[in-house]
Amino acid sequence: MPYDPKKAKQLLAEAGYPNGLDAGDFAAIPGFPTVAESVMNDLNAAGIRVRLRQMERAAFYADWQAKKLRGLFMTGAGNSGNAASRVEAFMQSKGPYAYGGYPDIDELFAQQAGERDRTKREALLYKIQQLSIDRVMYAPIFDLRALMGIGPRVTKHTITDVWMSPFPSYEDFEITR
Repeated sequence: MPYDPKKAKQLLAEAGYPNGLDAGDFAAIPGFPTVAESVMNDLNAAGIRVRLRQMERAAFYADWQAKKLRGLFMTGAGNSGNAASRVEAFMQSKGPYAYGGYPDIDELFAQQAGERDRTKREALLYKIQQLSIDRVMYAPIFDLRALMGIGPRVTKHTITDVWMSPFPSYEDFEITR
């Protein structure tokens, strides 16, 4: 969708907010200040007023898991796993990082967890993901991709050299010629 603050203001007015709205604090996952500032600036330009709430990383994660973050917040998830592990953590209502949920998604999650047929399990997970899109459970901002190199010529990949970092040390890659 193109960037259009004028259209956003119009949509807010049609929704009953002709003067925009105060959305309160905007807490952003530490480590991405330029993204956080860009999001905040775009929201403010559209008439959704937010104030950046800067937090230390440990406090952010503790508050996120304790469900203490209020207003809008920006997260990032780069944990390993598959669709089921992400649904478990972020979408089903008992997930450690889920804020609320839906009974039908919880039921579908439980169903897929016990399903042995790969095709049926895949269909259940696709349905859960589609429901999260239809209900606008999240507003995707960007899709971070880090350059990874693994193959027969890579003798040292460095992907796991820095724990919990999505960025390998490119300078330390070792490749055979």
